[in-house]
Amino acid sequence: MDIEQKQEEIIDHFVKQASSLEGSALGSLVVEATSHPSLFAFSEILAVPNVLQLEGTETSVNLDVLRLFSQGTWSDYKSDASRLPQLVPDQVLKLKQLTVLTLAETNKVLPYDQLMQELDVINVRELEDFLINECMYAGIVRGKLDQLRKCFEVQFAAGRDPRPGQLGSMIHTLSNWLDTSNNLLISIQEKMKWADTMTELAKEHKKEVEDRVEEVKKSSSHKADIDFRGHEEIYSEPGGVMDYEEDRSRPKRRRHPIYR
Repeated sequence: MDIEQKQEEIIDHFVKQASSLEGSALGSLVVEATSHPSLFAFSEILAVPNVLQLEGTETSVNLDVLRLFSQGTWSDYKSDASRLPQLVPDQVLKLKQLTVLTLAETNKVLPYDQLMQELDVINVRELEDFLINECMYAGIVRGKLDQLRKCFEVQFAAGRDPRPGQLGSMIHTLSNWLDTSNNLLISIQEKMKWADTMTELAKEHKKEVEDRVEEVKKSSSHKADIDFRGHEEIYSEPGGVMDYEEDRSRPKRRRHPIYR
């Protein structure tokens, strides 16, 4: 089962649970959802009316935690840690995983120095272990660890919940991609049309050559036939050519010597 399908089932489970809870009872659900090892999207849970009703209440901090995991990073948590509840280890791991996804959205080559700073990792070995064991094995990213250049080359990264204002940028990016695809399609169609035209011309040229060869063959054959008939007529005339045996039977004249 791929990560998207697996997340759909998990999200559906938490949405149903959130719809049946209210107030402070949602606190434990928020912790459970943000600690789940296979859940990386939270916008559907945030959209549940019972969750939105936490705004402005004594337990609104649970809504803030959900928003942090939906769109924030580990650095965001550290800057607001005094107001937010302390995270359990599984939540810390999840938020750091989400931080890698956020960084991979805008840059496909992530320097080790940047990653260590954003994730609070003290050395390269710990960083590479985290990227391999907690990110690549989890299926949320694929890439190459370049120890020589000290960077992580991202080949694939799972998407996060869109942030406010990000939808317009996504639409713009998709529109540009669509325009580029259409232009590429037109170019391919033109090249295919050109190839078809050249193929037809090649067929016509081949036929012309074959017809010309056939004409030359017929002309040569006709000329050869005429030459053969001409020789045949010459040799068949009564006085045309002296028979060799007849020539041999005739007495030869004796040439008299000439005296001077």
